[in-house]
Amino acid sequence: MRPEFDQYAPEYSTLLNDPLRDRFTSDPVFFHRRKWMLIRDFFAQRRINSSKLRWLDVGCGQGELLRLAGGSFAQAVGCDPSSGMIQSCADGEVYEQPSPVELPFPDRSFDFVTAVCVYHHVHGGDRALLTKSIKRVLKPGGLFCLIEHNPWNPVTQAIVKRCPVDSDAELLTAPAAARLVGTVDLEILETAYFLYFPENIFRRISRIEQSLRNFPLGGQYAVFCLNSAEVFEEATYATEGIAATAQAVASHSA
Repeated sequence: MRPEFDQYAPEYSTLLNDPLRDRFTSDPVFFHRRKWMLIRDFFAQRRINSSKLRWLDVGCGQGELLRLAGGSFAQAVGCDPSSGMIQSCADGEVYEQPSPVELPFPDRSFDFVTAVCVYHHVHGGDRALLTKSIKRVLKPGGLFCLIEHNPWNPVTQAIVKRCPVDSDAELLTAPAAARLVGTVDLEILETAYFLYFPENIFRRISRIEQSLRNFPLGGQYAVFCLNSAEVFEEATYATEGIAATAQAVASHSA
């Protein structure tokens, strides 16, 4: 999120209110739960044990996803360029970014990195710079999950256009996201569309939504990527943690 989010921070949850959004769910945490469900299913399908992974949530905002899923990881860390937004993260390990494209961590620090609804606030060449920073902090064999609003969904388009915190939004399609991560040689493992149904319907027919993962009209999408370069370069990766993660991914893809 960009530093101008400092001005949104005190009323952030109120500014997200929208009649269309509110019809989808009365509980804002539902959107975060759906994202975590998608990530958790990805791990389960590939037999990845998240409790061994160090996770970084880039552009974590007020830390909602970290609070929801952080206990499932060996370490859960967030960062955001907005000092105002991260004031709500006193209960977590969260750091201020030097800029929207820089991450305050050493190279190869994390096994898993997420950027959830961040890229539509990043413009022009800054998108490539942020992606390079994410690749830099990923361990060899690490996983990156980019989640974004889907501009091919008309309801998503309407909500974004009316939302004050999205006044600067430039939505990107899943193919555009795929091209972006490809510029830093991240290997795409899966693209999944989700958020087709309101919460009350989803509870009853969640399996139907899962069957629509490849149909490009969900309200949001996730692109899962592997940092496949030099997976086995260091012996410490060979016994557990991220090398085991990479092996699990490779065996699933075979």
